[in-house]
Amino acid sequence: MSRVYNFSAGPSMLPLPVLEKCAAQMLNYEGSGMSVMEMSHRSPVYDQIIKDAMASLRRIMNIPENYKILFLQGGASQVFASVPLNLMPAGGKADYIVSGQFSGKAYKEGQKYGAVREVASSKSDNFTYVPKVEKDQFDPEASFVHICYNNTIYGTKFDYIPDTGDVPLVADMSSCILSEPIDVSKFGLIYAGAQKNVAPAGLTIVIVREDLLGNARPETPTMLDYAVQAANDSMYNTPPTYPIYVAGLVFKWIEETVGGLEKMKEYNEKKCALLYDYLDGQDFYIAPVKKENRSMMNVTFKTGDADLDAKFVKEAKAAGFVNLKGHRSVGGMRASIYNAMPIEGVEKLVDFMEQFRKENA
Repeated sequence: MSRVYNFSAGPSMLPLPVLEKCAAQMLNYEGSGMSVMEMSHRSPVYDQIIKDAMASLRRIMNIPENYKILFLQGGASQVFASVPLNLMPAGGKADYIVSGQFSGKAYKEGQKYGAVREVASSKSDNFTYVPKVEKDQFDPEASFVHICYNNTIYGTKFDYIPDTGDVPLVADMSSCILSEPIDVSKFGLIYAGAQKNVAPAGLTIVIVREDLLGNARPETPTMLDYAVQAANDSMYNTPPTYPIYVAGLVFKWIEETVGGLEKMKEYNEKKCALLYDYLDGQDFYIAPVKKENRSMMNVTFKTGDADLDAKFVKEAKAAGFVNLKGHRSVGGMRASIYNAMPIEGVEKLVDFMEQFRKENA
């Protein structure tokens, strides 16, 4: 069977050259006589793999030296708890902007640990936009402000970085990390589950400013203490070794093949423009997201008829376009066009969409 165009929101497709490299090294990684899957994380060979991956990520994202890179487990959902445990003292406060389901879950989790506040929400409009929040709306005594930078389910993205003053800004970038350059210095902490744009499921990336380390609550589990993980170079216990190896290959692909994040952004803008321009030029499909908040990574659309949407998803799958069904909470369709999606996949999807429109309008 030939490879399909996989529009899954995650786990998602990986760059073909990376998969080919994984296949070539599966049984014997660089003369070691074993797969990375079988390798001790304490071995010199693996030590080089994880160090190279961290160094590559620091170069690609231009991460300042006063930030630590952590390769952890548990997914972004675990970070919903580890952020307040590490950054907010008992009786502390935090502000959240709720712009989708995952920021809502983070907000709910944060309520377990302190006086957290929903500063703004777009829930009343089914999260079709990102709320604009000004500096004076944040509590200067908050331990942090939390946002979800790109909302996978709803296809929205922050078109600005909130000015939080001296309060550290925490951002979930699970579905947009490495899609474009970002000024890391404007954030206190960035985190991302790797299974959308970086690697197989199992790896969680945390980028945290050093001055925010060492303040974890006494009851914080050791495995969730960022200072412990940083002191042990993410090797306090066995890390997710294979996803880290794959992530390193993806970083190298971005750096050497794509040409860095500026080039990655250009490529992603071309891909999403193909879809959005088509959606804006017809009246069969509905694109619900406000234009200023449209995501480059997750494009949502629908026909307005649930039965017709289901027919679209079924026929698209038969044509080799898989995982286009929208999230159950919003319905419709969603095309996740992460870094690894080739532009040809988007072009062919648009051709399919137009053919479907002609046959069903």
